[in-house]
Amino acid sequence: MLKKILHFLLTLIYKVEVEGLDNYKNAGDRVLIISNHTSFLDPLLLGVFLPDNITFAINTQISERWWIKPFLGLSTVFPMNPTQPLSLKALIHHLQSNTKTVIFPEGRITVTGSLMKIYDGTGMVADKSGASILPVRIHGAEYTHFSKLRNIVRLRWFPKITIKILPHTTIKANQELRGKSRRKFCGHILADLMSEMVFSTSHYKQTLFSGLLEARKIHGGKHTVAEDLEREPLSYDALITRTIAIGNAIKGMTQAAENVGVFLPNSTKTLNVVLGLQLYGRVPAMLNYSTGSKGMTSACRTATIKTVLTSRRFIDLAKLNADADALAEQVNLVYLEDLAESITTTDKLKAAFQAKTADYWYKHQQYSPDSPAVVLFTSGSEGEPKGVVLSHANILANHNQLRARINFNAQDVVLNFLPMFHSFGFTVGTMLPVLNGMTTFFYPSPLHFSVIPEMAYDTGATIMFGTNTFLAAYAKKAHAYDFYNMRYVVAGAEKLQESTRDIWAEKFGIRILEGYGATETAPVASVNTPMDFKSGSVGRLMPDMHYRLEEVPGIKDAGKLHLYGPNIMQGYLLPNKPGVLIPPKSIYGEGWYDTGDIVNIDDEGFVSIRGRSKRFAKVSGEMVSLTAVEQIASTAWPEAQHASTSLPDPKKGEQVILLTTQKEATNKQLIALSKGVNAISLPKKVIVVDAIPVLATGKTNYPEVTNLAESLV
Repeated sequence: MLKKILHFLLTLIYKVEVEGLDNYKNAGDRVLIISNHTSFLDPLLLGVFLPDNITFAINTQISERWWIKPFLGLSTVFPMNPTQPLSLKALIHHLQSNTKTVIFPEGRITVTGSLMKIYDGTGMVADKSGASILPVRIHGAEYTHFSKLRNIVRLRWFPKITIKILPHTTIKANQELRGKSRRKFCGHILADLMSEMVFSTSHYKQTLFSGLLEARKIHGGKHTVAEDLEREPLSYDALITRTIAIGNAIKGMTQAAENVGVFLPNSTKTLNVVLGLQLYGRVPAMLNYSTGSKGMTSACRTATIKTVLTSRRFIDLAKLNADADALAEQVNLVYLEDLAESITTTDKLKAAFQAKTADYWYKHQQYSPDSPAVVLFTSGSEGEPKGVVLSHANILANHNQLRARINFNAQDVVLNFLPMFHSFGFTVGTMLPVLNGMTTFFYPSPLHFSVIPEMAYDTGATIMFGTNTFLAAYAKKAHAYDFYNMRYVVAGAEKLQESTRDIWAEKFGIRILEGYGATETAPVASVNTPMDFKSGSVGRLMPDMHYRLEEVPGIKDAGKLHLYGPNIMQGYLLPNKPGVLIPPKSIYGEGWYDTGDIVNIDDEGFVSIRGRSKRFAKVSGEMVSLTAVEQIASTAWPEAQHASTSLPDPKKGEQVILLTTQKEATNKQLIALSKGVNAISLPKKVIVVDAIPVLATGKTNYPEVTNLAESLV
């Protein structure tokens, strides 16, 4: 009777929904139910809403607290200490009979809003008992006053709570593993199972604007979500109102599903424009203005762009007048200043009303999560730039993959200096914080090496994304206290040098988390996290990402990486087929993306990059990694910048050339400083240059490196 009363009250108060009861029935009679731990309500919710008489394996200390004792009579309780071997053995023995037992592998209620540490002991219990593993995700209880997230998220009295039951599985360790190795392996599998559960039950099948409305509902309309150099904080309410006003103004001059060029810097206004286009099914195509008018014109031709949104003020300040004039000969330039003047007071009032009622009318809009959300352009390092089309679901899937592995919350401030035409700058630097309650601070250029550390200090930034080139430059210019509030510094796009890693650790006490990705993967494919970290690797692949390694002749212990998952792009727009979407495909089938990168993936799933398949030179029949050559040079001369390339050699097929900014560097010096290194792995020539050519994103500009090497050899 008490269970029925509680069922009625909890359903009334929290509108509790249970999904996947068929999975519960199919799990069998001997089941270990694993659940995330969001609040003090969790045992009560599972005891009331799951069928049958369930046993709860509860931490001994919690089971003794006065407030939980009245509810212990609802189910059988198995007090245990996850750190004690005897307690775990007793639980294994208990599970060897037909029973359904709930355990919280984290061992404690989350204080971050994300998964906490997963105890290896629970994995061992699953392995030794032979019980079916039934993952259960509790969502919504973290927003109640029964959670431990006060002052971290906005707590509410009656948030909706869902209990999602996933299909059962089992954990079977290799019989050759024994003792601690077996226990660690099982814990590792269980941690992956938990993060996969969190991702698979996340709501990523929606549009970005729908995600924005959901974020407002969670964090509140007054919550600050964006700011730029004008220092006018933008709340969710203001962002949505301005987005609708701009969307209404653009709607009349464009068509549904049209690619519309965006020629603007990092700012809150650009954010409004991007979201305004997406609101009514237009697709923002982010033009890389660092490529000049030639690159932008090529991009417009490839994506069949007729209209480009820009700003006179931006063009004047950035001194891009000549580029804008050349672009205007090919497309229709629409200036934000003119657009703003066309928005009347009546239009603003209409937008304000639509913003207040958006939760009701927007859900009736027929926009698919799988429709294009943005077109980003590759750097053009392999010729003319290609357009990469990402869907709404691609971007949101990548956000939720990250959420399943790393914690961030509404108190975080992201310092975003990577331009929005860059995949990290768009998806991770802009959309991730905006759609997850964080504040993103837009800075227009990553090249202001002295200013950016000061901005990190001034804004109290907690998260920053950058390339090795930029992070190394900031470290040299920054005061030791500039990054005092920084929780995460994530490096991507190019190899993180040991010298950069070391200076950040020594000067700021910050461990850089190196990741890996591509525009085509929306963009994060793997990343090191505080819980899963291996120096020298780029972390482990995101949840629900599948991989294959294609064998490459001449390369051992590594292969060419092919990826498949929900964050893989919709397809390419190619210069020779303007406007035609070419879906991804590799030798492994439709939907697979050939990264072109040669990688090693170890037994724990950590990915190590050996180099680009196109960045290997064949010297006397041997494959030589140009990336490895650069690493050797960085070890020898850590203060300098290096880039290697290959040129034809009449005797050996190809020769490796190293460009370096190390003064008076010679081949002999490099050989002397690289003892133990195979001679074939060293460059044939070392050329000293004033600067290594780089792209606007901070990546080395290898076509220019090759051109420079050819001119100097």
